[in-house]
Amino acid sequence: MFVSTFAGGVSPYFYRWNDSFLLLGTQFAGGVFLGTALMHFLSDSNSTFEDLTHKEYPFSFMLASVGYLVTMLGDCVILHVMRRSGEREAKVDVEGGGVAKIDPFFVKTSSVGDTVLLILALCFHSIFEGIAVGVADTKADAWRNLWTISLHKIFAAVAMGIALLRMIPKRPFLATVAYSFAFAISSPVGVGIGIALDATTQGRSADWTYAISMGLACGVFVYVAINHLIAKGFIPQVKCYFDTPFFKFIAVLLGVGVIAVVMIWD
Repeated sequence: MFVSTFAGGVSPYFYRWNDSFLLLGTQFAGGVFLGTALMHFLSDSNSTFEDLTHKEYPFSFMLASVGYLVTMLGDCVILHVMRRSGEREAKVDVEGGGVAKIDPFFVKTSSVGDTVLLILALCFHSIFEGIAVGVADTKADAWRNLWTISLHKIFAAVAMGIALLRMIPKRPFLATVAYSFAFAISSPVGVGIGIALDATTQGRSADWTYAISMGLACGVFVYVAINHLIAKGFIPQVKCYFDTPFFKFIAVLLGVGVIAVVMIWD
């Protein structure tokens, strides 16, 4: 799981010069994240809540809304803080002819904030996916969960790499390695946490933890997919044949379709 996820996350770095790849890849990534949120996270959370309680309340959908709003709030806070920091670094040389010298960090505020949110969201959900493996009832269930999550994470890792290329296209290679490593190691960490939880808590408590976390993660992923990937997209430096709404829709549809196929084995 670690090796395949890490390789998938780093691989788009070597193809970043292709504008068409980035344009359609960003939309594909949005489709992957959107499909994962609705078909995987929300479905798992809702079915688990149905087993835990008989109350007629949409717990999963409420938590998804909370996750979306919390992520939106975090986005606003990060951008506000980083813009304030950028303003403090801005220098205006009035006496030297009125030339304004603005710190490049201020210009990159939005991209850095998006990157932080994306990595946090990915690692957050990956940890809880790993927990699902650790708290599995049987060895067969654990292997099935591991297969499903590994297959999903390969696509998610490639999608993450594409998304990061859109957000920070000139980031150094070491940063790419660091982001991919953080995403790749998060699921194994979650497996360890799941094993510890399974050994120290009752199964019902673990189910509550899983249902709540997946509901929240759904909202986080919907926000990332729509606001960071599909809506903003990638703007080619030169005219691109594929830069049309139709091709973008096909790319998003393909991303959702990939997750729909993967979910056959879930």
